[in-house]
Amino acid sequence: MYEDTKYTIEIDLLLPCLIIFGAALIAYAVYCRLHLKKQINKIDAMLDEAINGTFVEKEYNETQLSYLESKLWKYLSSSEISARKTGEEKAKIKTLIADISHQTKTPIANICLYSELLSESELSEEQKDYTERISAQSDKLSFLISSLVKLSRLETGIISLSPKENLIAPMLEKIISQAQLKASAKGLQLDLICGDEKAVFDEKWTNEAIWNIVDNAIKYTERGKVSITVKNYEMFVCVEIADTGCGIPEEEQARIFARFYRSEKTSSEEGVGIGLYLARQILSAQNGYIKISSEPGKGSVFSVFLSKL
Repeated sequence: MYEDTKYTIEIDLLLPCLIIFGAALIAYAVYCRLHLKKQINKIDAMLDEAINGTFVEKEYNETQLSYLESKLWKYLSSSEISARKTGEEKAKIKTLIADISHQTKTPIANICLYSELLSESELSEEQKDYTERISAQSDKLSFLISSLVKLSRLETGIISLSPKENLIAPMLEKIISQAQLKASAKGLQLDLICGDEKAVFDEKWTNEAIWNIVDNAIKYTERGKVSITVKNYEMFVCVEIADTGCGIPEEEQARIFARFYRSEKTSSEEGVGIGLYLARQILSAQNGYIKISSEPGKGSVFSVFLSKL
């Protein structure tokens, strides 16, 4: 009887203890949840301030949040310094490119002008030959400097593309008109098959990219034709530039888009090996791409894909 009474008393004491312990656990869980939520809200606010550029270090104690704020402040400070240095370097490059462009335009233009005036004078055959060579080299130098300046501006972000929805036909018609004289001089047929397709592209720079490809096609084609065909796909519009030229071996096809790459087979032709590289950079900058299909002796097809989005 005594043991039963003792057991009953122990149960009566244990039950309130369990209730108190359970309540304490629930209270602790609620506290931890609220504390965690508070910490997350603080971190979220810190990140918002960091994104807006208004973050400043507020906690100065030994808490974990203070440590996190300190690390974030150091990271943002270093990022700001890095961004400032990058901006300063870009400004220097921009100034340098502008100086090169300005300082070389006048001398090259004068050389071209004087060689042209000289060619109109009474010269011996040998002197005429020298004059023509000076003129040709001046044109080559002018093209090289112009290409390098364009490439540098594009790579450093000084020039940014502004893609928007455009009809493709007007741009290709301008390229055909521009290339017609050079194609006719070599006896090449120049064809264009294009409808009312539209794509999203920067007209000025895309014209530059496709012109470089068409110019190469004419340059490396001795007989036959160069044709431009536009094909419509779900996400892209494809502009195919096909030629009946010498073709490109498979092992070289991945390298032709590299800067200054020139095949040994075409080294006798005028050029600096920058046109295809520039074309790829322009297309990549506006969510487009370029690929090649070619066989030696059977010509080449360059496919330029312009995004519709």
